[in-house]
Amino acid sequence: MKKTLMVAALTGVFATAAHAQSSVTLYGLIDAGITYTNNQAGHSNWQATDGAISTSRWGLRGSEDLGGGLKAIFTLENGFNVMNGSLRQGGREFGRQAFVGLASDQFGSVTLGRQYDSAVDYLGPLALTGTQYGGTFTAHPFDNDNMDNSFRVDNSIKYQSANYGGFKFGGLYGFSNAAGEFSNNRAYSLGASYNYGGLNVAAAYLQLNNTLSALGAVTNGPNGAVGGDNPLIAGRQRTFGAGVNYTFGPATAGFLYTQSNLNDFTGIAAGSAGTSATVPLGATSGHFQNFEVNGRYQITPALSVAGGYTFTQSSIDGTNPKWNQVNLQTSYALSKRTDVYLQGEYQHVIQDGSGLNADINGLTASGNNNQVAVTAGLRTRF
Repeated sequence: MKKTLMVAALTGVFATAAHAQSSVTLYGLIDAGITYTNNQAGHSNWQATDGAISTSRWGLRGSEDLGGGLKAIFTLENGFNVMNGSLRQGGREFGRQAFVGLASDQFGSVTLGRQYDSAVDYLGPLALTGTQYGGTFTAHPFDNDNMDNSFRVDNSIKYQSANYGGFKFGGLYGFSNAAGEFSNNRAYSLGASYNYGGLNVAAAYLQLNNTLSALGAVTNGPNGAVGGDNPLIAGRQRTFGAGVNYTFGPATAGFLYTQSNLNDFTGIAAGSAGTSATVPLGATSGHFQNFEVNGRYQITPALSVAGGYTFTQSSIDGTNPKWNQVNLQTSYALSKRTDVYLQGEYQHVIQDGSGLNADINGLTASGNNNQVAVTAGLRTRF
């Protein structure tokens, strides 16, 4: 009897240990607010908005310990609009992320699926739009550098290194998945970052090859690297950039530079996070340069303020429109998981004959070259 009880007890211990080596986590975030915009297509507007900062999502994240510092990992993440319950990312069930792979404590991770590119991974945390202190409405014009994650890369394999004394690097390749069309609708990117004390520097490169051949038409169907959700409609896109920020006490200050060059540039899917309207340009080439300075300050453990200024200059077939955007935010934490916020954006466009009006990311374009938006919102995480 005593032996039977001992065996049962030991079995329970080992079962508990085995269970502790594997985990699956349900997580999510809901961001809802009310936004006032002074001009949308010539009219002022009050509207309920989802994701003025962080678009709503839920996901499953899991790992299994395989021994020797190696584990199997996966993430499935869904994006949705809390105001109407609809799916984001073109109606995909797990449109934000969907991947599986192996991770090593010593060598890093290799994953396969629908994933973020290296520019998002390494430069994103240095841009206001890539953090909880800015978000959707603070993206650079038309999210031309993908710092706001307008698109992910399908059919991709990604490597991310371990942390080697503050230095990390990685790369991604997205397959075309089409026989005889290896270079059509493929993507690749590289990135690296270094962190030392309060200093964080990063650089990255992204290239999309022959993604779109005509306005809204994917070169080799929906099976390639980018499935039609890129706001810039072009044959080839090359984006690179570098940034730095420094944290001293409760304050963080940063600078980011990105550049996007486009060949066979035929249009812009304006307001990609909000409307599906398209701005045709009839252009053959495009060039965007973004210069962003940003900062934030933690006034108390619960109260923070943040702000940034972005200047964007461009060249689109003989025209040179320029954008100036100022972003301000204050947030108050009601708990560790829930906060309320007030955020404002002002955008001014020097049109230079381009016909492009002010168009804060995620909202309907203005009827002229100025646009102001103010949002009061609530975020909760689980």
